[in-house]
Amino acid sequence: MKINNIDFGQQPLFLAPMEDVTDPAFRLLCKRFGADLVYTEFVSADALIRSVKRTEQKLTIVPQERPVAIQIYGRDVDTMVEAARLVEEAQPDILDLNFGCPVKKVAGKGAGAGMLRDIPKMLEITREVVKAITIPVTVKTRLGWDDSQKIIVELAEQLQDCGIQALAIHGRTRAQMYTGEADWTLIGEVKNNPRMHIPIIGNGDITTPERAKEYFDKYGVDAIMIGRGSIGRPWIFEEVKYFLETGKKLPPYTFEWQTSIIKEHILRGIEWLNDERKGIIHSRRHLANTPAFKGIDNFKPMRVALLRAESKDELFELMDSIPNQFSVQ
Repeated sequence: MKINNIDFGQQPLFLAPMEDVTDPAFRLLCKRFGADLVYTEFVSADALIRSVKRTEQKLTIVPQERPVAIQIYGRDVDTMVEAARLVEEAQPDILDLNFGCPVKKVAGKGAGAGMLRDIPKMLEITREVVKAITIPVTVKTRLGWDDSQKIIVELAEQLQDCGIQALAIHGRTRAQMYTGEADWTLIGEVKNNPRMHIPIIGNGDITTPERAKEYFDKYGVDAIMIGRGSIGRPWIFEEVKYFLETGKKLPPYTFEWQTSIIKEHILRGIEWLNDERKGIIHSRRHLANTPAFKGIDNFKPMRVALLRAESKDELFELMDSIPNQFSVQ
């Protein structure tokens, strides 16, 4: 599979863009474990052109994570074009347009998945951004606004006509948010539409190696994007790749190994934010979701303590004490 001149090989795996998750510290770990393309957190076009420091920081990329995509969102044509030009100066490999974020503060203002209610403007933004920059432009979106408006098959053709070089589809509507099961049938319909010639990337509910293989085989997508399944589990890319290549599952990771990766991620996050407390707080979503602590009996009080820790020394001491207090694998 290729996007422009970037060759990702067969059945590549992409790290989905996620706010407060896909910072450089996490992207580098996912890259190390086999992610073929990583995406930044969402970048607000409005904030970028106003030179908001936190937003500008999101444009930071390092050579080790390439290829990397920077994703922007907004609702105004001129603002998105100006932001795209600023992003191009940061020299990512790909610029991605976010037409899929469902959260109220984005979609409710007409950006992200809110664009699914104004298709003419979505297409105008896409055309103008493609014309304004020289790096490849891709799009990430959803099936439609709600169950009565699943428009993705027609929309995919329209976006392709605007000049994008790949399309990622999350198998839910905006109304679903992240609830229910992702429906990949329409993703497959887009992929198998003879009029489509750009790569189609499937996204939604990829949490196991078996499901990744099943969906590659069943729907024929060019790549699979992993989002929430990677939170607290950057090694999922290694698990999936091994299964795709061998048909077998990797031996289970030990508790000590998993916690060593979690600690490394926390330390990288602290370094990235240049603030220990902010780094610890930033890690809590990963701590809450990591499979390292799943299935441990009577673990709730320890989980609460981990999520309340205020320093890396306190947090690491708690993690180191777990094997002495609980039965772990």
